[in-house]
Amino acid sequence: MQAAGLAPAIVHTSVLVRAIQTADLALTEMKRTWIPVRRSWRLNERHYGALQGLNKKETAARFGEDKVKVWRRSYDVRPPALETKDERHPSHDLRYADLPPELLPSAECLKDVVERMLPYWYDSIVPDLRRESCVLVSAHGNSLRALVKHIDGLTEQQVVDLDIPTGVPKVYELNHDFTPRSSRYLGDPQEIERRAAAVRNQAKSQAR
Repeated sequence: MQAAGLAPAIVHTSVLVRAIQTADLALTEMKRTWIPVRRSWRLNERHYGALQGLNKKETAARFGEDKVKVWRRSYDVRPPALETKDERHPSHDLRYADLPPELLPSAECLKDVVERMLPYWYDSIVPDLRRESCVLVSAHGNSLRALVKHIDGLTEQQVVDLDIPTGVPKVYELNHDFTPRSSRYLGDPQEIERRAAAVRNQAKSQAR
C-alpha cells in the first residue's frame, strides 16, 4: 500500500483478533499506527452456527457431507443454529455484551452477512469516505465478499463464486455516488492468483 502511494486516514476493522492484528501489521509498516480506528461486529466473519470451531471431518461425520457442502457454498442457506447456552454463542463473549440479544447471530449464511454489513457501510464507512481520500477496511473472507458484492453490484451466484486472496489489498477508486470507477489488487499477479486459488481450494476441501 505504501509503495502504491496510499496513506489511509482511518481504519475500520471487525472485533475479531485476526483482523485487528492484520490492520496493526499494515499500519506499523506504513508508520501510520496513530490514525483513528473504528471497530464493529458488523465486519466480523460469518458465524457458522453449530459448525463453528469444527474441522472438516467433524462436520462431515456429524451432519453428512452433502449438507455441509450446501451450508458452506450456498448464498442463503444457514447451517444449524447454536443454542444460546452453547459457550460458542456470542452472548457469552464480552465483545457483544452491549448488543441487543436479537442482533446476536446463532448461525449465518452469506446473505445474512451482507444484510448485517450494509448498515455499517452506510452509517460508518461512507461518512468517512466523504471526509477522507483513503479509508482502510480490515475484515474477513465473507464480510469482505459482502462488501465487494455491494460495491460491484454482484449477483448472488457471482459472490458465492468469488474468492478473495488472503492478505492482498484491494484498492477501489469510487465515484461521488460510491460506485466503483476502478479497482485493482496490489502486488504480484502470480502471487495474488496463488492466494486466491488457496482460498478456492480450502472452500472445496471444506465442502467435501
